[in-house]
Parts: sequence; C-alpha cells; structure tokens
Amino acid sequence: QPEGLVVPGQEKKVWRLVKSLNGLKQALKQWHEKFDHAMLTNRFKINECDKCVYVKNTDQGYVIVCLYVDDMLIIGSSQNMIKSTKQMLNKRFDMKDMGVADVTLGMKITKTSDGYALSQSHYIKKILDKYVKDDMNVTRTPVDISFYLSKNKGDEVSQLKYSQIIGSLMYLMNYTCFNIAYAVS
Repeated sequence: QPEGLVVPGQEKKVWRLVKSLNGLKQALKQWHEKFDHAMLTNRFKINECDKCVYVKNTDQGYVIVCLYVDDMLIIGSSQNMIKSTKQMLNKRFDMKDMGVADVTLGMKITKTSDGYALSQSHYIKKILDKYVKDDMNVTRTPVDISFYLSKNKGDEVSQLKYSQIIGSLMYLMNYTCFNIAYAVS
C-alpha cells in the first residue's frame, strides 16, 4: 500500500490497480496495447519491420501513422484520409493537432518540387553550440587520414559528456549524415 494510505489492520494487503498509471514500468506497454487495439479495430495494419508504424489502404487512398512514445506523425494520400484518421484518434485519445509537421525527432522536413527532404542542420548547429566552443575547422572529409592516434595529454573529458557527444553524433550518423560513420565509429 502507498505511504500515507495504509489501511489499519490490513497492512499486509496490496492494492490492485484498475488501470495503468503514468510512471509505472507497465505504463508504456499498456499505452502501446491500447493504441494497437484502437488502430487494429479501425482496419490499420501494423508494419512487420517497425511495430510503431501503422498503415491503412482503402479505395480512397492510404494513410500511415508513425508513433513515437506519445507523439504521432500522420502521412496520407489525401487530406480526407488524414482528417478521418485524426477524428478517429481524437475520439479515443486526448490529443492536440500540431498542424503540418516541420520538425520531428530532430529532423527538419522540407517540401521540395521532387517530394520531401530531411535535414538535421539545426540539430548539428545545436550540438556544435553545446559541445564545441571556438575550435571548429571546416574539412572536406570527416576524418583526417594522415592523423595517428596517440595518448591523450590534454584535459580530461568526463565520461558522461563524452557519451553524450558520441550519442548525438551516432543519432546524426544513423539518420541523415551517413558520411560521418567512419569518424564516429
């Protein structure tokens, strides 16, 4: 029983939750099961490669819903498909429509004449502002091939900060900046 809510004479009993609470280990699993159920009952299919991508094909067109924790990106062949999906989700969940997506998961989405382009230039600038002060140099390749590793004789870098920098670079490498893979690795 939670502190402050112990029932006298029943201290050894536990409370059984009727529904999941935010912050509990099971909350994310419960949320995902509830979302899966909502999507499957509305004739969406779960993508086999990524279980957070839902697709619905009809005679009127298609719609794709990408779920990231509790954020969604909805893509469709027509405004009607997108609108009906939003209405269905709004009936089942408390949600807010943020309009047309321009940035998602650190990637800027730009509409071009050929379709859409993804860019992380603003994310790169944010990383540089956070971790690199004044010693930035422009180079044609992501790693100097004439450079040989030697023992570090400079200031120590904290393990946490080092891990954060490498993690930020790996995120870039995996999504839009494939050319830095060798240097990051």
